Amino acid sequence: MIQKMRILIVDDDRRMTNTLADILTLQGYSTTEASSGAEGIEKVSQVSFDCVLTDIKMPGMDGVELYRELHRRQPGLPVVFMTAYAANELIQEGMNNGAVGVLNKPLDIHHLLGFLASLGQEHVITVVDDDPVFCETLTEILERRGFRAVKITDPNTEVDKMIADAQVVLLDMKLNHVDGIEVLKGIRANHPDLPVLLVTGYRQEMAGAIQRALELNAYACLYKPLVIPELLDTLAKIQSARLKDTFKKG
Repeated sequence: MIQKMRILIVDDDRRMTNTLADILTLQGYSTTEASSGAEGIEKVSQVSFDCVLTDIKMPGMDGVELYRELHRRQPGLPVVFMTAYAANELIQEGMNNGAVGVLNKPLDIHHLLGFLASLGQEHVITVVDDDPVFCETLTEILERRGFRAVKITDPNTEVDKMIADAQVVLLDMKLNHVDGIEVLKGIRANHPDLPVLLVTGYRQEMAGAIQRALELNAYACLYKPLVIPELLDTLAKIQSARLKDTFKKG
């Protein structure tokens, strides 16, 4: 049985949360309501959510303060603001801090449903490394965090097969008989914006190659042995940027 996506709705207007919860429930989502930022935090401490929809102006803790606390507790949790105000400093502050987007009241339900549908898609990460033990260990870690990980241990694999469905590629810079730069060039030929994270255990030796790769729009370079919190934080930033772009496109 496929688990329903869990959506937390936070607004001091009970009619608003009730109506939105009814709409989303009819669309197959599992919803939880909170009437304040403090109650929202309490709900998040009890249940893991896939997305939070929060009013930005509320008594006590406002939506931006709520976002900050949620980000501290669960960095990758997508947060969308809801507001009856066209623009204000709070909204801009929240967006600058990493919120996904803003929905003006009355809400554009089609826009929201489209965004939630994209949010429900699998998060696919392709790990390209000729060390099978490293690949296996890393993919297990990623899958425990809710990603679908694809292992590529043969660097001669065709690029299209290598990155099929991938949202992020983790690419080792020193592959057996294959230059990681050449693999990156192959990816960039048809996928100029696909986030590629470089991975290497040779910080000094590969410094020049890493610089060239960054000039080819590689996202960043991480060094072995990988610091998993750093990797997860980087993936959360990539995911946040992707969701913001998806939200803007509507």
